[in-house]
Order: sequence, then structure tokens, then C-alpha cells
Amino acid sequence: MHIILSKQSLSPNVTRLDVRAPRIAEIKKPGQFVIVRSNKGHERIPLTIADADPENGTIALVIQAVGKTTRELVALAVSDSIRDVSGPLGNPTELIDSGRALCVGGGVGTAVVHPIAKALHERGVEVTSVIGARSKDWIIFKDELMKCGETISCTDDGSAGRKGFVTDAARQRLESGGIDIVYAVGPVPMMRAVAEMTRPFGVRTIVSLNPVMVDGTGMCGGCRVDVGGETKFACVEGPEFDGHKVDFEMLADRLKTYHEFERHADSCADGKCLIRR
Repeated sequence: MHIILSKQSLSPNVTRLDVRAPRIAEIKKPGQFVIVRSNKGHERIPLTIADADPENGTIALVIQAVGKTTRELVALAVSDSIRDVSGPLGNPTELIDSGRALCVGGGVGTAVVHPIAKALHERGVEVTSVIGARSKDWIIFKDELMKCGETISCTDDGSAGRKGFVTDAARQRLESGGIDIVYAVGPVPMMRAVAEMTRPFGVRTIVSLNPVMVDGTGMCGGCRVDVGGETKFACVEGPEFDGHKVDFEMLADRLKTYHEFERHADSCADGKCLIRR
């Protein structure tokens, strides 16, 4: 059992849980994730390791409460336990050793960008982070990213930082020259927009994909994505891929596969479950 040692609300529907998982904290690398199951018989879901403290044996899980399972997780309190935390899984981020990197995070994807920016900074890479949210209340991990280098906030309503999309600020940085690589994590439309924006510049762009995962070992096949015309399993061959080769349309379509089941689970959780015959 993995005990929750601290809990923090980062935005109206995003929560950080610091969980005891000493073996994972010791060996995890940027870009890797865990498969979490809150209790016996519950759904298994993938969560990126947003941070880790090997000395105290903890990892940070950042959870956006959008469905039945994620709401159950964020409802847990300090001293409660998560039954299963399996990992670290997936391939670590391909990090450059020198030069300049642009890290782009949208929404909860900013938590995924954080360990990448942190590792790059520790290597001596010059890091610029561009993070976006709908408004100031939804911005997360800004303080942590500021420790890694220049950080630019963008909000849809202009309530904090620049008004507009992350692609606008990112394009300005690319136009200034000197960017060697771009890392982008966020909603599928955002990652697709960043990849298309960087393509004319010829700057390599790495994106972290979020398809449906069940076991995290490549056995279920739910995480299939198309990269460069080839089928890849995001849990074992990713989750990060060359953004210029990803079929984002297929990814978006596959993410809709279980929407009806998710709506049914939500209605059951609200006591409105209808038995279908």
C-alpha cells in the first residue's frame, strides 16, 4: 500500500498527491509514468511522475479530476493509501546535453513538462518554458519551472501573463533563433498545433501522448498510436514521440472510444445509473 503523505490543490480540478513509493522515487527518470489502482477491482490509470524525492521515498502524482476514477483518487486524504502504484513505466525522455530547449505545457501537461525542464536545467541546457491555461487560477507548476529558466505564462482570458495561446509565445521564441529542441505536453489539439508550428522551422519536437492504457506493458493494445505510418505502443515504445510524425487525428479519434462507457460510469456514480438490457 502506498500512503499519501501530502495533498495539494493546484487548480480548481487538479490535485497533487505526494505518495510513498521509495523504489520508484529512486530509479524514475523524466518522461516515465506509473499505473495506479486506488483499490482492489478499481480501474487502472496511467499518471506521469511529476516529481520525486528519493531521500524521502516519495513521488508526486498530478491528477485532473475528469471522470469517476480520477475523482475517487483526488477524494483520498492524507494518510489514506493507494493500493497499487506500478512503475516506473515507459521510455525516459530523450534529453539534449547542451544548447537551448523550449518546453511547452498546456493545462495539466505542465506537470509533465516539469521533470523534463528540471533534468535539462541540471545538465546545463538553457531552458525556456511556455505554459498555458484558461485563466490564472488554472496555472500550475509555474514556480517550479521558474527555477529551471525563463517561464512565460499564457492565459485564454489574459488574467495572468500573456493573453492568447502558447503557440503564439512559442513561435516568438523560435523566430528569435537558437532553439535546438522543443518538448510539448498538453491536450491533443495543443500538441498538434505546436508540432505544426515548429515544422517550418525544422526544429525537432517531442510530444508526450496520452492514449488509453490498461496494463502499461503493451499487452492490451489500447495505447496503439500511428507514428510515421507505423503502429507504436505508447506504454512501451513511448509515451514520447516525434511530434512531426504523429497521426494526431487518429489519436484524437481513439481517445473517444470509451466516452460512452465513461458517461455511464459517471451516471452510476451519481446514483442515476440505468440498467440496460
